[in-house]
Amino acid sequence: MFEARLKELGIELPAVPRPVASYVPAVKVGDFVFTSGQIPFVNGELRYRGKLGGELSEEDGYQAARICVLNCLSAVKQLIGSLDNIERIIKVTGFVNSTAGFNRQPFVVNGASDLLGEIFGEAGYHARSAVGVNELPLDAAVEVELIVKLKDA
Repeated sequence: MFEARLKELGIELPAVPRPVASYVPAVKVGDFVFTSGQIPFVNGELRYRGKLGGELSEEDGYQAARICVLNCLSAVKQLIGSLDNIERIIKVTGFVNSTAGFNRQPFVVNGASDLLGEIFGEAGYHARSAVGVNELPLDAAVEVELIVKLKDA
């Protein structure tokens, strides 16, 4: 169902990005999966670097958030085998590397939320935080983490 939807949308999940420090990409606890924050890595390269409201546009941030959430889903799939084992997306937390005065973080993080809605439909509707921060690891533009509820076994 969700795997088929990815194919319909022409989306192929990337390989799980290798952690840049001492952590694992995701942890399963009971019926939940918690991802580590994922930044916009594509094929091992940081695609969007810098601050929103500075060298990066809101649209750049939106696209970065889409990449981040795909990396999150890849980490989830690595643990659970198939996205079809997901009951729903519970929470998205997005961190946006922002200049002073940039206050459009919710619209940047919509890149992640909109994509989850496209893939999961109603099961993709989630609680969310969109936070502006002064710095992110490796000067990434955006970082996204997920909490996912799994179907009962």
